[in-house]
Order: sequence, then C-alpha cells, then structure tokens
Amino acid sequence: MCYNTKQSRKKLELKKWLNVEPALKDSQTELELIYFNASGWNHPIMWMVPQEHANSLVPAMWGIMPSKQKQTDYKAYFKNPKTFGGLNAQSEKLFDHFLYRYSWEHRRCIIPVDGFYEPHNTKVKVKGRDFKVPFYFHKSDSDPLYLAGIYTQTADDRWTFTILTKPATPMFAKIHNDKKRRPVIIPQENIDSWLHNGNTRADVQELVEDDLWEGELSAHPVSKDLYSRTVNSNYPGISDKVAYTEVSIDFNSF
Repeated sequence: MCYNTKQSRKKLELKKWLNVEPALKDSQTELELIYFNASGWNHPIMWMVPQEHANSLVPAMWGIMPSKQKQTDYKAYFKNPKTFGGLNAQSEKLFDHFLYRYSWEHRRCIIPVDGFYEPHNTKVKVKGRDFKVPFYFHKSDSDPLYLAGIYTQTADDRWTFTILTKPATPMFAKIHNDKKRRPVIIPQENIDSWLHNGNTRADVQELVEDDLWEGELSAHPVSKDLYSRTVNSNYPGISDKVAYTEVSIDFNSF
C-alpha cells in the first residue's frame, strides 16, 4: 500500500523535471506544496500531472471521490468505511471497479514525489505487540519518483486522485511484509506513454506490469514518529535513517 509520501521539491524544480507549467491563475503562482511526510489520511493537496492536461502541474487532493460528489465535502464522504480513504486503487481492479473503470482510459496521472514510506513488521514482540518499523523508499540516484494514479474532477470542479498499487515484487515483499503490495512507479522515460490518450487496456496493463525496476530503489528504516498520533511527523529529518536497538535485526540486509 502507499499511505505516506515525501515531496520536498519546489514547484520550479518539478517544472524542470517534468517540462510542465502550473495550471494556476496568476494570483496563485506562489503556491508551494511541500511535505516531508504527506499522510494520505489527512487528504493533503499535492501536485499531479493529469492526462487531460499533460503539460500542466495541477493541485489535487489525495483521496479519489466520485465526480458527483463535492470535494469540499470530503470529510463526510470518507467517514463511510467502504471508501477507506480512497488513497490507493488496486491495479488488478482498474478496469472493473465502479469508480476506476471510468478513469483508466482518459484520467490517468502521475504524482511526483521524492519517495514514500511503508511499514515493516519485524515479527518481534515488544511489550506484547508486534514491533513495526517504517521504511523510506527512494530512487538510489535521488531523482524524483513518479507514482501512477487515476483521478476525478468533482462536482465543485476540483481534482482528486488515488495511487495505483500492485502485488509486491521481492524487495517490497521482504520489507512491506504484511500487506505485500507496492505502488506502481512509472519510469521517467515512460511518462509520455502513461499519459498518452490512445492507450488500450493492453497498453495500460503493460505499463503497470513493466514499471520501475525495484533495483533502482533504496530503502532504510526511519523514525517511528512517522506513525505517531502525538508527534507532527512532517519535519525535514523524518526520512533520515534510524538505528533500532529494540530488535536484533540487520536492517542493512534489506
């Protein structure tokens, strides 16, 4: 799954990486959307590049909603347990789910991030509970990552998106060892193909299956502040590597 991401690059840098322009009015051009830990459960507004405006950087809310809903009513909408936050969409259901099947053809997007966080269950009990350690995944060369998503435009003319996931590849199965899922990550050279308007189901499926090779990623354990209910984990050092003395596990082996 993917419920926490990091995006610390300023808009100007993202524009250069993606060769896009912000799709905002002049009065809003100073907007920056920077997060060291963007928790999806807070439904943050993040940058995305939508298929319908593939040359634009658009602010959108993380948490997909049906087009008949108003994005301003998101708190009431996501109180329903059936929506489960709308943060992730299983790529296996992309062509069949009542909400996703209207987005896969014309409303695919990418979400540029520095990296993302996933939990690892050490299978060790500490004070009677499973000791879980958050890991930070990022590109080994520190380039941005481009998460694959789909989006909607709501009844109040706002954007919402969700991140596509797929079954875990070996590295993810070892670290994200409870859910055993991973986000779909589009290599930079495939961004144009992902946002292309003429894609068939087979084209989309191939891009999902043949996404970024996990050998281009690195991962390390980070502070448990990430999931704390009492600490604001949106601070610059949250993605720094942390050593854990509570468990005798060589995290470098990951």
